[in-house]
Amino acid sequence: MPEKQPLLKLESICKHFGAIEALRGIDMEIDRGEVVALLGDNGAGKSTLVKIISGGLRPSSGRIVMEGEPQEFASPAEAKAAGIETVYQDLSLCTNADVVANFFMGREITRRYFGIPVLQERAMEAVVAQAMADGGTNIPSLRTNVEHLSGGQRQAIELNRFVHWGGKLVLLDEPFAALGVEQTRRGLEMIRHVAARGIGVVVITHIMAQAFQVADRIVVVRHGQVAGDVRTDETTTDQVIDMITGGSLSGAGKGRE
Repeated sequence: MPEKQPLLKLESICKHFGAIEALRGIDMEIDRGEVVALLGDNGAGKSTLVKIISGGLRPSSGRIVMEGEPQEFASPAEAKAAGIETVYQDLSLCTNADVVANFFMGREITRRYFGIPVLQERAMEAVVAQAMADGGTNIPSLRTNVEHLSGGQRQAIELNRFVHWGGKLVLLDEPFAALGVEQTRRGLEMIRHVAARGIGVVVITHIMAQAFQVADRIVVVRHGQVAGDVRTDETTTDQVIDMITGGSLSGAGKGRE
């Protein structure tokens, strides 16, 4: 049987900013339905790597392969068209619009009556209700303006919207930094719901406990290189800390064996 293709494969990704070498030969794979926690100290290269995957930066050298096809993303719009989305702490929702309007922004369902397009509000609300239910998300009223929702509910809207519109890989940048304990718990459950539907998920976090709770695999970046790639159930917090700080590289590369 042919070998299964990873959803995303990074091959020898390097990035230079003048004399500064931010990334030095990053190799990394992400499978469909897999949650990967990306860890590392400030300045390790995590943000640069995420920007390259999402089209915000172009690598100085190396190759991005998405579903077996080499890609050169010139912009975030091109990465998004390929099914890659980044969800940041500040999100991209319109807070003075309701849940349905945010979900369908730019994709509204309309019918023409006497040549005039009319929004199909009930049809759109039914679609959003089903998408939220499929994602295990409960929002009492989909007609509530986003400004009145919690941070966790807002993230759920973004993630459910992403999955519904055909997303393949989502990058979550410190998704729970501003959330409380219960909202974080629900957010972690939401990530597992998303992965269970075949979406690849990368979680950038500095909270070790969250990585061990939600991730199938942990990738550690240190000084622009992969210092460790391990299955979560085959490592410990102390071992990962060693990878982050440089105390040991003994776990590097074992996660894909």
